[in-house]
Amino acid sequence: MSNEIERFLERQDEAVSALFLENRGDELTDILVAALEEAFEILLEAAPAETLH
Repeated sequence: MSNEIERFLERQDEAVSALFLENRGDELTDILVAALEEAFEILLEAAPAETLH
């Protein structure tokens, strides 16, 4: 993994930790929901157009 990616992930971890410490669960939930939506979009784009039975 490149240093840039590692720094990005470290900053994300710090931001999530700060939200936990400040007891801001609603904001954390919004971030997690957005991440899941993005992950599902990526999976849908990668899925084949036709299904095989």
